[in-house]
Amino acid sequence: MPAEALEDMAEFIVENLKGSVLGSHFERDELVITAKSESIEKTLQFLRDNPECGFRVLIDICASDYPDRPDRFEIIYNLLSLRQNDRVRVKISVEEDQIVPSVVKLYSAACWFEREVWDMYGIPFSGNPDLRRILTDYGFEGHPQRKDFPLTGYVELRYDNEYKRVAYEPVQLTQDFRRFDFVSPWESVTDVQLPGDEKAAIPPHGWSSMADSVSEAGRGSAENDNRDEMPVDAQEEDTKNAS
Repeated sequence: MPAEALEDMAEFIVENLKGSVLGSHFERDELVITAKSESIEKTLQFLRDNPECGFRVLIDICASDYPDRPDRFEIIYNLLSLRQNDRVRVKISVEEDQIVPSVVKLYSAACWFEREVWDMYGIPFSGNPDLRRILTDYGFEGHPQRKDFPLTGYVELRYDNEYKRVAYEPVQLTQDFRRFDFVSPWESVTDVQLPGDEKAAIPPHGWSSMADSVSEAGRGSAENDNRDEMPVDAQEEDTKNAS
């Protein structure tokens, strides 16, 4: 949809949803509608059923965690209009333990999307017929996508061969003692100046210059090339003289 038409649609939505929508703006040329959490059903139903909008496809429901905000979580509904060939994002902000109305009656795909948001962030939805974990195990504790959830988790699991089942145990991050000398492995195996070493301080043991090494290697290569060009008899005679 052209930019002007999308701006007109934004004004149309805000004008018809006064009291339910807080405002609109554009992010990366896509329309974003900010709505009240308690009016999410009314807002989505208008976007779906109004012929000027026609956002009949729910692409996804996702969330974000902002622990420093009074309304800690943001829930984002991504909608697609096949008629208008355009997308819209509807955002609502909710507190930590606030219950959000489910939109399963409007979009059947919302059932699994809301389950994912509940599993990852712990945001409950009222009216969802099957609100249970979908990505983590049934006995999992906590919600992994929250910013205060530890990266290591609370428990680790392994297969217990004695009991023939998966066992849960507290996380143990044991590490063997290691001694660090902070010495480059190149410094311990060579006494040759490597490219770039000329910019550093000369070590106490010194090093031979790279130029000398290269010249010696080139001299040896040239002697071998000259030997290869000699006749066979001359090569045998040269070998006898060398021995």
